[in-house]
Amino acid sequence: MYKYLFGPVPSRRLGMSLGVDLIPHKVCSLNCIYCECGPTTKLTVERKEYVLYDDVIEELNHYFSNNPSPDYITFSGSGEPALNSRIGDVLKFIKQKKPDIPIAVLTNGTLFYEKRLRTELLDADLVLPSLDAASDFTFRKINRPFPKLNIQEYIQGLKDFRDEYKGKIWLEVLIIPGYNDSNTDLKLLKEAFDKIRPDKIQLNTLDRPGAVSDIRAADRTELQQIADYWKLDNVEIIAAAPERKNINSYRKDKETAILETIYRRPCTVNDLVKILGSHINEVNKYLDVLEAEDKIESVRQERGLFYQIKHHREKS
Repeated sequence: MYKYLFGPVPSRRLGMSLGVDLIPHKVCSLNCIYCECGPTTKLTVERKEYVLYDDVIEELNHYFSNNPSPDYITFSGSGEPALNSRIGDVLKFIKQKKPDIPIAVLTNGTLFYEKRLRTELLDADLVLPSLDAASDFTFRKINRPFPKLNIQEYIQGLKDFRDEYKGKIWLEVLIIPGYNDSNTDLKLLKEAFDKIRPDKIQLNTLDRPGAVSDIRAADRTELQQIADYWKLDNVEIIAAAPERKNINSYRKDKETAILETIYRRPCTVNDLVKILGSHINEVNKYLDVLEAEDKIESVRQERGLFYQIKHHREKS
C-alpha cells in the first residue's frame, strides 16, 4: 500500500491515471465551497517540502518495477500540489525514468505568479489549472482564497505561464448556479480566457455534494447555455460520471468493497478512506459512479456527509 501514490483511478479526462499526492490533506491556497475533499484545514501559500522527495521517489520506483504503465501520471490529491517546493524535481525524475508516460498537473493555478513555479512545471505534458471567477468579489465568494491572493495576479500568472509553456493547457471552470453564472461573471471570464489562451476550456459543475450544503450542480442545459453565451470553439462540457464505467480498467473490487462497507453502516468519505486504506481521491472517484448509477445516496448529518445504500421502493 502506497502512501503518496494512488490508483490508477478512472478519470473523466485522462483515462486511467496514477495519482501522485505531494500535499497532506487538506493543505491548499483555496477553501472552495464545492471541494469534494472537504474544507481546507491549512489555508496557505507557503511552498515547502510537505512530503519528502525521497519518500515519493521510493514509492515511484517500486510502482514502476511492479506495475504496467498507466495512461497518465497526474500530480493531484487532497490539496494544492504546487505548494510542494520539490514538485519540479519529482516531475523531472518521472520524465527521466518513464519518458513515454505523459504527465499532467492538476492545480488551482493560484501560485503561478511565482516565476520559479512556472519554470518547474515546463516539462509537464498537460497542465489543468482552474479559474472559476474573474472578479475579485466572486473569487472570494466561491474559492475563499488565502487573504493575500487577488484575482488580477491570479489571471496574470496564468497568462504568463501560457506565454512560457509549450505544452497543453486545459482550463477548468466549475459553475455553481447563483454564484458565478451571472452575465457579468461570464463576460469577465471570457475576457480572462482571451488573455490566458488555453487549448481547452472545460466547463464543469458539482459531481457530488461540496464543502457547504446550500449549493447545487448546474444541469446540462445550464452548462450548454453558458457555452453558447461565450461562443468559443474550444469550450467543452465535461462528460457525466457514468461514462467512467466504460473504462476497461474500472475496478469492480473497489466498488464491491465500498458497497459492502456502507451496507453495514453509513460512512463519510474519511470513514471509507480509513476502513479501505485507499486515497481520498480514489474513494471519491468510485462514489461518483455509484451515486450516478443510483446505487448509493448521500445524507448530510451533524458529523458531515454520509453515504448509504439507496433502497428502492418496489412498484405496486
